[in-house]
Amino acid sequence: MKLNEISDNDGAHKDRMRVGRGAGSGKGKTAGRGVKGQKSRTGVSINGFEGGQMPLYRRLPKRGFNNPTASDFSEVNLGRVQKAIDAGKLDAKATVDGAALVAAGVISKVKDGVRLLAKGDLTAKVSFDVAGASASAVAAVEKAGGSVTLPAPVAPLKEGKRVARRKEAAEKRAARLAGE
Repeated sequence: MKLNEISDNDGAHKDRMRVGRGAGSGKGKTAGRGVKGQKSRTGVSINGFEGGQMPLYRRLPKRGFNNPTASDFSEVNLGRVQKAIDAGKLDAKATVDGAALVAAGVISKVKDGVRLLAKGDLTAKVSFDVAGASASAVAAVEKAGGSVTLPAPVAPLKEGKRVARRKEAAEKRAARLAGE
């Protein structure tokens, strides 16, 4: 076998259609676009246009609110964790966090953190280090003798100067009225 003799299997590579290259090509003249009109020309933005009628995407009402800054947690049930421990994929003696769960194949990726949910039974004594957990999940882990470590809550934003001035003015007004 020589390099110049190597080729694809028959039918493995389909040649692209070259349009507008003469009548003999089978796709000459109008290049398969039909005759005249907007759709036969380039730069058409006609999808979604319904002939002047109000299009469907504007007729349907909008519902709810899609929060762009919301956290997206990977959710893990206690039953899945127990199955991984029973199968030997997770070490119950080590702290279970997002990286350990990904390594064990319990979740595919951590996203914004791991949230622990209480579906299923947990019998092993496990310590978790997760971004969030339901109250019933924390209770179930502690009942089994384990622990759940959660991050410290985020402090609220400081008041702006305008809000502080309004509070100060309201306090002065209240003091003045109390003094009268």
